[in-house]
Amino acid sequence: ACKRLLANKVILAWIMKSCMEEYKAHSINEIAERYIEGIPQIAEAAVNPDEDGYEGSEQIRGAKNEDSTIQEGTITYDIRFLATVPGTGETVRLIINVEAQNDFYPGYPIIKRALYYCSRMISSQYGSEFTETHYEKIRKVYSIWLCPNPPKKRENTITRYCVQEENLVGQVLEQKENYDLLTVVMICLGHAGDDNYTGILKLLDVLLSSDKEAEEKKKILQEDFDIAMTKTLESEVSAMCNLSKGVEERGIAIGLERGMERGLERGLEAATLNAIRNLMETLKLTAEQAMEALKVPEEEKVKYAGMLKG
Repeated sequence: ACKRLLANKVILAWIMKSCMEEYKAHSINEIAERYIEGIPQIAEAAVNPDEDGYEGSEQIRGAKNEDSTIQEGTITYDIRFLATVPGTGETVRLIINVEAQNDFYPGYPIIKRALYYCSRMISSQYGSEFTETHYEKIRKVYSIWLCPNPPKKRENTITRYCVQEENLVGQVLEQKENYDLLTVVMICLGHAGDDNYTGILKLLDVLLSSDKEAEEKKKILQEDFDIAMTKTLESEVSAMCNLSKGVEERGIAIGLERGMERGLERGLEAATLNAIRNLMETLKLTAEQAMEALKVPEEEKVKYAGMLKG
């Protein structure tokens, strides 16, 4: 649901305008209508296969979203599409992949994973964008990561990692398009009350929030971001809200269930311990004899013996 929502052209246009220097001077509508090519592809296949080729769809299916090699296997991008760079005079394409990453520390630095994705997207252009030694035809790639639950220090931040020219000895000036081939952008969401909570950070937080109802989201998107609620976008916002609510309710139910189980367990422990003490006091039994009389399971006797000593 998250991927389908993010793959809406107007949402991608906001991300592009906010994070990519090539589109800063252009309007959201212009980016969505003129510069995003085709229909962005989501995950491994269309979520609803019967919608393939649906006329008027606002989501991108574009470039193949898998890369594979014999040695390295297959990796899948969440959303992958092509975009034309404005004012170039030719159709220069950007290959962008947006990853909605929920865990900022999955056991490795996700920035390295993002750079690896960029490298794969560049190397996969051989045979399609260029052949033999025509490296001049390599297209720039972006790997844009949306992180809904980043560490506190990264909340409400957008950080870019890119290749830059640095003169160590002497002064030279290479054409930027010859080395500016890969860029990683980390979008880390936060909460209201921060000065940075505006623009794309607020938009994405509202869009993916599990606390706001669908109607509230629609109102904010329309009034604060001038995003027209088409049937497709409205249905995706509602689906996201319903799923979030379902997950939340399921989490509460599981928590209550586990809490009740733990409460009953503790209540039974207290009652059993009290019964052992009463038998020891009134009938002058040893702890072992009292537990035998109460038929306390063997595996629990050590526990109660320790509790009696405590």
